[in-house]
Amino acid sequence: MPIKFSRSDFPKGFIFGTATAAYQIEGSSNGYCGPSHWDTFSATPKNVFNAENGSKACDHFHRFEEDLDLVQACGFDAYRFSTSWARVMPDGQTINKEGLEFYDRLVDAICARNLRPNLTLYHWDLPSALADIGGWTNRETANRFVDHTNAVIQCIGDRIDTVATINEPWCIAWLSYFLGHHAPGLRDIRAAARAMHHVLLAHGLSVDAMRSLGISNIGVVLNLTEAHPASDKPSDIIAKDRLDGIHNRWFLDAIFKGVYPEDILKKLYEFMPKNFENDMSLISASIDWLGINYYTRGIVADDPGEPWPSLKDIEGPMDKTQMGWEIYPEGLKNLLVRVSKNYTGNLPLLVTENGMACADTMENQKVYDPGRIDYISSHLTAALAAIDEGVNLQGFFYWSLLDNFEWAFGYEKRFGLVHVDFETQKRTPKASFDEWTLSLNS
Repeated sequence: MPIKFSRSDFPKGFIFGTATAAYQIEGSSNGYCGPSHWDTFSATPKNVFNAENGSKACDHFHRFEEDLDLVQACGFDAYRFSTSWARVMPDGQTINKEGLEFYDRLVDAICARNLRPNLTLYHWDLPSALADIGGWTNRETANRFVDHTNAVIQCIGDRIDTVATINEPWCIAWLSYFLGHHAPGLRDIRAAARAMHHVLLAHGLSVDAMRSLGISNIGVVLNLTEAHPASDKPSDIIAKDRLDGIHNRWFLDAIFKGVYPEDILKKLYEFMPKNFENDMSLISASIDWLGINYYTRGIVADDPGEPWPSLKDIEGPMDKTQMGWEIYPEGLKNLLVRVSKNYTGNLPLLVTENGMACADTMENQKVYDPGRIDYISSHLTAALAAIDEGVNLQGFFYWSLLDNFEWAFGYEKRFGLVHVDFETQKRTPKASFDEWTLSLNS
């Protein structure tokens, strides 16, 4: 099934891109890169599928020219990448010249292919030295993030098209400090509440630092979910509101309204850092665009037998991806419309991640992935529907360019448009890559 769109379907100047993240593709053993809390998490039994880690990953550190050739050949306009904090500052405070030189070469190579460099300053690889002082539970980590911001921006900021401070603060804080699924793997409500605040503080401090350096086109990337109740029961509807409050409103309200949602703060207040209210004006300083990562919706029922937030995940009826995530493109349109109406107005929005993991297999040196092609088509259709309803959506980035280290799922889950043989590092564009190429050049 072909991707059912062409450039002419979208507004003039609409940006099509693809995305990656440093720890997932570079290979942390390449060059001089310090340890991160993902190395520690991966070394702990039962945390990561097959006890895999990002030490080799896709060897992008050495193969970035080849990978960028693929981005260019597909016809994309932009390449979203992240800088590894552990590579830039291996001990959390000392600048590593070799690490910065790598990103300097990378950005030059992006620009040489007439691609727009879209930078993310933090995509989850916290230096172990900062994990040692409590990671995101410690306010000092937010302060140290300013040093990382300054080092990177002073090196490559002159060539960057857009810069995001933080990728997916919900994952960094709640998923990792309350649910325990990602590094550092804690299950502690006090730690989670502090991380939920400090990661937003880091965003605000980073924005302030970049403004002082004369940088514009600054944003942040939130992963949002459309929350649905499992039934019409009042208790399930209220549970849906709790999911929405933790996953969406906590971050949207803070960034765009300078407050935390009252219903969620009421439960987290006793665990929050002292005088957190004094940071809200900094957290809510103006940004130039908002990135939204969307993969699926969330369906929940009230679970009164469990402590707050007392949520029970319910499986949806639609087809699932390899991750087990329900395919629900309508949720993307609904979120874009809601965010535009309730928070951002005419502020530019970008879909900074959207993609599907498939159990891809190589047959006759080819990967045929019709499910992914259909997924892309349906979500681009949803994006167009949001534009038709007045949303100022200016770009769409597919996740991901390459099969890569998919965090706690190791190398089993494949999101890439390009198949990677992790033993030989051979790249093989999939059928979905070919469909993107046809659509972007039609």
